[in-house]
Formats: sequence, C-alpha cells, structure tokens
Amino acid sequence: MTPLLELRDVRKVYGGGLLRSNDVTVALDKLSFSIPDGRPTITAIAGESGSGKTTLALILMGFALPTEGQVFYRGRDVATLSPTERFQFRREVQPIFQDPYEAFNPFYRIDHVLSTPIRRFGLATSGEKGRQLMEESLELVGLRPRETLGRFPHQLSGGQRQRVMVARALLCRPRIIVADEPVSMVDASLRATILASLRSLNRALGISIIYITHDLTTAYQISENIIVLYRGTVAEAGSVDQVIREPKHPYTRLLVSSIPLPDRKRRWGEDGVIDSESTSGRVSTGCAFASRCPMVMDLCWRDRPALYRPDPHRAASCFLYRDSPALESHDVASVFAEGVSA
Repeated sequence: MTPLLELRDVRKVYGGGLLRSNDVTVALDKLSFSIPDGRPTITAIAGESGSGKTTLALILMGFALPTEGQVFYRGRDVATLSPTERFQFRREVQPIFQDPYEAFNPFYRIDHVLSTPIRRFGLATSGEKGRQLMEESLELVGLRPRETLGRFPHQLSGGQRQRVMVARALLCRPRIIVADEPVSMVDASLRATILASLRSLNRALGISIIYITHDLTTAYQISENIIVLYRGTVAEAGSVDQVIREPKHPYTRLLVSSIPLPDRKRRWGEDGVIDSESTSGRVSTGCAFASRCPMVMDLCWRDRPALYRPDPHRAASCFLYRDSPALESHDVASVFAEGVSA
C-alpha cells in the first residue's frame, strides 16, 4: 500500500553559496521514513535543540523544500503537485506550532483564525453553517464556544490558545497533523489535557499525528513509535515503549537519563558527557555522535554506522550492534510497532 506521507533520503543544507561553499549547516542528512495510509498512527520525532526537528516539520508541511531527496504525499512528489493537488495537500496536512500566540493577529478576534480556513477551503455554504463548524471544533478540544468566540487572543490563556489552534486544524478534517512542540509553552497542568485531545483525535477521527518534541516524557505518553534524531540523522527508532524503557543508542540513553527523577540521591547533571572533540581536537568523519559518546571506538571516528536492527521493533545507528542485520534508510518504518500504544 502506498504510504500516506513519505520522506526518501531527504537532506537539507543551509548556507553555502558561490563565495561561502564551505560554510554550511546540514540540518537533515539522508532521512527516510513513512506514515501508513491504512491505519492512523502517532509517531514522535525527538531530539535536542539543533537535531533538525523543526526543519523536518517545515519540510513535512511543504513550507520548505529539501536540498536533496523527495517528499511524497499519496505517492505524488510534493514539489511537483498541481495547484489542485497542492490545495488538497494543504487541507489534509495541518500544522500545530509551538507558540500559538504567533499564529494570532492581536487585532482580530478568535473567530478570525477559525473562519479563515472555512472560507479558504469552502468548508461551509453559509455563515450559519460556518459558525456551527467552529463551535463543533471547539467542543472537540474541550473549549466552550460561548466563552471562546468573540474574544481577543490576549483574553485567553496559553492553553486555550493552543486548543484553538488544534480546533482550527480540525476544521479541515485533515489526514495528518504535524504538531511541532505543541505543549512546550503550556503550563504543566494543561499539557495532559492537550495530549489527551490529540490522542482522542487520532482514535476517534482517524487522524495520524507526527509529534515533534524534545520531551521524551510526553513522547512516551502519546506516541506509538518514535524516531530519535541527532544532528539530522536517525540515532534510534522503533516502538516508543522499547526505545524509552530500554534505549540502545548511547545518545538515547543520554536523553533518557536527563529526564528528572524523584531521587534525592541522584544529582542533576551527573550523567553529563564531555565533548571529546573539543578537548582532544579530534574531528569525527564517521559517526556524528562520536565526540560525545562514552562508548566510542576507533571505528566510530572513521566510518558512519548503518541502521542496525538489534530487536524486531527497533533500529539503532551504532556500531555496538554491527552484528545485527542492517537496514536500508527507507526501511525505518519497518521496525515500527503496529497497534501498540504507550
């Protein structure tokens, strides 16, 4: 079956040019994965700042084009979609951004951000039906229309504004929602509510969700599968339960160990890793994580590891598992667990 959304060997490079050909930043490097069409899923993309998460989100939504590689939606290259196909793509792949306040014009009432997609995509035949659609979408995300519509953005809390953005995405009845750090700027008391709303949309409305985050805790709460990025490459991928509970890649172990635990004997930061590249002056031409890895070998400095499959529902880009079967980059989704929810 043709995937709903697919990335094939996507590479994104910033900088360079005629006079600065060596001054480049590789945000994504040969990244491949797919979202199935037959079953709605929740896939987390996790990593620290600078791992390429936001660049990936922009490419997934068609807001940025890859330097190399292709993005396919329903088997069609997004870069070559016709105006009609691109219109459908814009409707069926909807974003939820990190800071909801940036998406609002402070001079317009909340109604404006909801009525715009209704008008642009022709979702209602009259103003009355459009109003009904807005109210239904707000109720789906736990907001009361009478207390929301007619207000200005500054009159709502951060959690309410974020749920309005979820409601806006729902108006289009999308097939995929790309949620880029949707709860990072929301109070902890409201994170569970928004995460529950996203999970409900996935199960009740059949919407696949790509959940982009630096927070492994929320990734574990909401997703089925996870891809851990490091400097634009896949460090580890697979079932979220296996990856978070028993991480294989040294980088994933570092991320998991950084999660705060209620242990008074454990000091924060005691698991920090020294950057051996900056202390020794040695530069890695192989594994991107070599300079920070506590288990680095000479082989890691020279060669780039393949994606190995140490478990049925896991892939890890690390020479520690070089005796396991190697995967092609486009086979990342083959390790994803089906029907498994954390």
